[in-house]
Amino acid sequence: MNCLFCKIAKGEVPAEIIYEDEKFLVFKDIHPKAPIHLLIVPKKHIPSINHLELRDKELMGELFLLSQKIAREKEVAKKGYKLVLNVGRGGGQL
Repeated sequence: MNCLFCKIAKGEVPAEIIYEDEKFLVFKDIHPKAPIHLLIVPKKHIPSINHLELRDKELMGELFLLSQKIAREKEVAKKGYKLVLNVGRGGGQL
């Protein structure tokens, strides 16, 4: 598999990981566009949102709850923050 996020999750590609559990990995973007620019990815390989299946609904719900937790920990929850999903090459997903 040639998925960068899977390689990061397996430790094959280095990343500055700030959170990890059995389902998710949170790490700093290597080219940040904001003072706090983090990537939250499931460890389960999902090529894009277009590949989600009904059985992934709980995982995606947990991803949003994790983003809320991380925002509080990084003290941006009250000020506000962006959650962005890049889908496909035209949407900025590389």
